[in-house]
Amino acid sequence: MSIVSLNVVRGDAATGASLEHFEVPYREGMSLLDAIFWIREHKDPSLSVRYSCRSANACKECSAIVGGKAGYLCSIRAVPGSEVTIEPLAALPWIKDLATSLE
Repeated sequence: MSIVSLNVVRGDAATGASLEHFEVPYREGMSLLDAIFWIREHKDPSLSVRYSCRSANACKECSAIVGGKAGYLCSIRAVPGSEVTIEPLAALPWIKDLATSLE
């Protein structure tokens, strides 16, 4: 079975940031947001991320820094055997983990 390794920023402005490593079973066609959902379901339900999939006119809330570049977690495909670092957007107020304020 192939895995995808994610290094995810955890914490908030009060406690500071740390990286947490997760290994997620790779599934054909999965996005990085799918991998985050797997982590929340199977490893740590407290992992915070913004998303509005399937909501009318509320898409693209899952913005993050992936490998040093801004992108949407829902549209970046996971690569089997890869390791990627995911961080919250730096330009927006940080709420917790990968969640930032949209204001």
